[in-house]
Amino acid sequence: MIELEVPLGDRSYPVLVGSGARHRLLELLPVGVKRVAVVTQASIPVTVDPGVDHRVFTMGEGEHGKDLGTIEDLCRDWAQWGLNRGDCVVAVGGGVVTDTAGFAAAVYHRGIPVVHVATTLLAQIDAAIGGKTGVNLPEGKNLVGSFWQPSAVLCDTEVLGTLPPREYRNGLGEMAKYAFLGVEDLADLPLDEAVAACVRCKAEVVGSDERESGRRAILNYGHTLGHALETAGQYDLRHGEAVAIGLIYAAELARRLGRIDAARVAEHRKVVGGYDLPMTVPPGLDPEQLVDLFTRDKKAVDGITFVLDGPDGVEPLRIDDRKLLLGAFDAVT
Repeated sequence: MIELEVPLGDRSYPVLVGSGARHRLLELLPVGVKRVAVVTQASIPVTVDPGVDHRVFTMGEGEHGKDLGTIEDLCRDWAQWGLNRGDCVVAVGGGVVTDTAGFAAAVYHRGIPVVHVATTLLAQIDAAIGGKTGVNLPEGKNLVGSFWQPSAVLCDTEVLGTLPPREYRNGLGEMAKYAFLGVEDLADLPLDEAVAACVRCKAEVVGSDERESGRRAILNYGHTLGHALETAGQYDLRHGEAVAIGLIYAAELARRLGRIDAARVAEHRKVVGGYDLPMTVPPGLDPEQLVDLFTRDKKAVDGITFVLDGPDGVEPLRIDDRKLLLGAFDAVT
């Protein structure tokens, strides 16, 4: 078992990576917890035993279940059960579950503890780590949420064997991102070590910039187009698939700005293609609409902010040239 930590001072918390990690849930619950609300989805073939009085609350499937209606349903169900601040939420599932249950925990009674049992590759290396929680609006992805750090995260690599092939590849879209954030030889590492390497990278970035006031934005590499693709396509693409296309687009955009050369773009294509991920925008999506969606991205404060590769590594950059943004679609359509 690989034991890591997200370094946030007195709010630091452990991340366990390895086969069977979910069975250590009881020892990682906050001290004194007497009841646990387990949030999951009917499609998730993973169960946990918190070792205390608990009840299972099932939310809807997919990104369409990740909305404000689900938050109200969860909070009302918890209130009827009598859940209080001395209790705990345990999210069992992928990023949809950890994002949603984490946000519900953040706002219920103005905040109760949450522990994430991440059951997908995407959740283990990204979504469950770092305290970002939130739900979608029809206008865009993750537009309502909060920062609410978990008490612990368990990344049980054993359960990844239960994932359908497309869901596993979905996580590889986020893993591809880490190859450009300083994680070396990622594709050659055994699974447990690869997951731990991604967690270690994200934990270090989160520890240096918890609220995304600066450096943490690099974790959104590939996500500006990725989120726009998800919204415009009504989530026909999985998150990791959309991010993979976003990585190629961001590389092509960086090349047009003179920040990287063609060889570096080719490296992006090699990494993304090596994970058998898509590299082109699905037919029928309008680049004009996608650029309009860029302005609704959470990073957009004054104009459009893109995270781009460059001579000093990946960093956020403001881009006001709409023609340039549209032109870069030629390489991904």
